[in-house]
Amino acid sequence: MRKKPEKIVITCAVTGGIHTPTMSDALPYTADDIASQAIAAAEAGASILHLHARDPRDGSPSPSPDHFMQFLPRIKQATDAVINITTGGSLNMTVEQRLAAPLIARPEMCSLNMGSMNFGIFPLADRYKKWKFGWEESYLRNTDDFIFRNTFRDIERILKLLGDDHGTRFEHECYDVGHLYSVAHFLDRGLIKPPFFIQMIFGILGGIGADLENLTFMKQTADRLFGDAYHWSVLAAGRFQMPFATQALLLGGNVRVGLEDSLYIGGESSPLRMHSKFQRSAGSRKSWVWELQRRLRRARCWR
Repeated sequence: MRKKPEKIVITCAVTGGIHTPTMSDALPYTADDIASQAIAAAEAGASILHLHARDPRDGSPSPSPDHFMQFLPRIKQATDAVINITTGGSLNMTVEQRLAAPLIARPEMCSLNMGSMNFGIFPLADRYKKWKFGWEESYLRNTDDFIFRNTFRDIERILKLLGDDHGTRFEHECYDVGHLYSVAHFLDRGLIKPPFFIQMIFGILGGIGADLENLTFMKQTADRLFGDAYHWSVLAAGRFQMPFATQALLLGGNVRVGLEDSLYIGGESSPLRMHSKFQRSAGSRKSWVWELQRRLRRARCWR
C-alpha cells in the first residue's frame, strides 16, 4: 500500500525588516499591502503568516503597535492562518520595542531568535546607486558594526512574558548550530516545552552558510538533541531559498518562503505567485492549516 503523503506547513514571511523599498516595488510596507499580500499568501496555501510592520510613509521597519494593529485584525478576520508576530523586529530596535506589539496582540505564535549574533546585510548596499528613501543606505551599511541582541536573559524574559503569561508558542529561529544548543538549554530548564517548532536559517552573513551539507548537519544535530520532541522548518536567504526548501521537503521538513527572505523566484516577486509556484513544485504534499491548528491546540496555546 502506498504510504499516505505527509502534511507540511508553509510559512510566509510577508515583508520582514531586512529588504528596503528600493530593492523591489513588490515589497509591501503599507497596511493595505501587508494585509492583502498576507491574505493572498494564505489563500495560496500558507499555514503561518510571519508578520513585521513598517512605517507607511517611507517603508522603514516599525515596532509601533499602532502600525501592527492597522493590518492584524484584517488578516485574522480574513484567514484561518496562524498569526506569527516577530520579536526580532529589525536591526535598530531595542528588546522593549520589539516586544511592544506582541504583548498587546497576544498572537498564537511569535518568532524568537535563539541568540545574539553578527547580522551583516551591508553587502546589499553595494547593489544600488539610487535610493527611494533616505534611511535605506545607512540602515544597510551600518550593519558591518552591528550585533543583533538576544542574550540568554532576553530569551528567558520573552519565553516567560509571551509564553507563560499569554500562551504564545514560538518559531525558534536558529541561525547556527549553537542556537540549537541554546534551545536545548531552555528545554532542559523547562522554559521550552514539547512539541516545539525549530526554524533553521541559512545564508545570513554572521550565521551558518547556505551549503546543503549544513542543512544535513543542522538536522542531524537537532535529531540528536531533541529526538521526536520537535517540528522543523527551513528558510534560506536570497537565491538559496528554493533549493533549501526543496531539500527540506525531501528530508521530511516544513518550509518558509516570502519576501522577507527572498525577493525573486524566476523573475516573480510576490508572495502569491511564490506560494502558487512552490505548491506546484511540492506535488502531493499539501499545506493544511487545520493540522497546525490541531498541534497548537494540543499544546494549549490556541485561544
